[in-house]
Amino acid sequence: MLLNIAAYHFTPIQHPEDLAAQLRTRAEATGLRGSMLVAGEGINLFLAGTDEAIHGFLDALRAQESFADLIVKFSRSRRQPFARLKVKVKQEIIAFRRDNASPLTGRAPAVLPETLARWLDQGHDDAGKRVVMLDTRNREEFGYGTFSDALTLPIDNFTDLPQALEPHRDGLEDATVVSFCTGGIRCEKAALWMQAEGMSNVLQLDGGILGYFERVGGRHYDGRCFVFDERVALDPELQPLIDDVIDDAA
Repeated sequence: MLLNIAAYHFTPIQHPEDLAAQLRTRAEATGLRGSMLVAGEGINLFLAGTDEAIHGFLDALRAQESFADLIVKFSRSRRQPFARLKVKVKQEIIAFRRDNASPLTGRAPAVLPETLARWLDQGHDDAGKRVVMLDTRNREEFGYGTFSDALTLPIDNFTDLPQALEPHRDGLEDATVVSFCTGGIRCEKAALWMQAEGMSNVLQLDGGILGYFERVGGRHYDGRCFVFDERVALDPELQPLIDDVIDDAA
């Protein structure tokens, strides 16, 4: 069995190219495959390999003060879900291209998975307000699954979200809106942007869908969560839709 990780971390990076080269060298040395995005605002990782290789990579990364509190989501697969290792330097670790959406100036208010599950169980938040789950992913992703009765938007790219959300804003004024995505990057940026736009009733789901699966399971979630590798999608037990994916000798 191979260990798969998904992780992101917002922190100022002065020299993204240097960090990208450093991460590539470490990953290649132990045969890790997957994708790593590095930007001035942080890093975004999807990697798979042996337990020893993954934990060694994480230990080295966390040894740097900027990444000491890196939060990682783990899952397993029988085969290597990535064909190769890709490391890229980008302007953002997820393109949104909107002002007032950078977690570097402060995180968006978040709700823990356990608290959200309790709210959904009781049909309202602790203040008695209805809860609206806002899916910030694209239509291909939520086609594999999403939270029950979630507000989904007909978008193909994250940059399209602001325009697609506009017709719904008035109808959300009396609700507690919880933005969510796969692992947390998009819903955090979206929540920050929405708050800057005057929507003070927005929270992000801490850790995204994968964090919710890890800590709560599948309560109030229908289907699977699309992931960005050859496993295609994970169920609430973090089991892949397709597990016999890429031969290790490929």
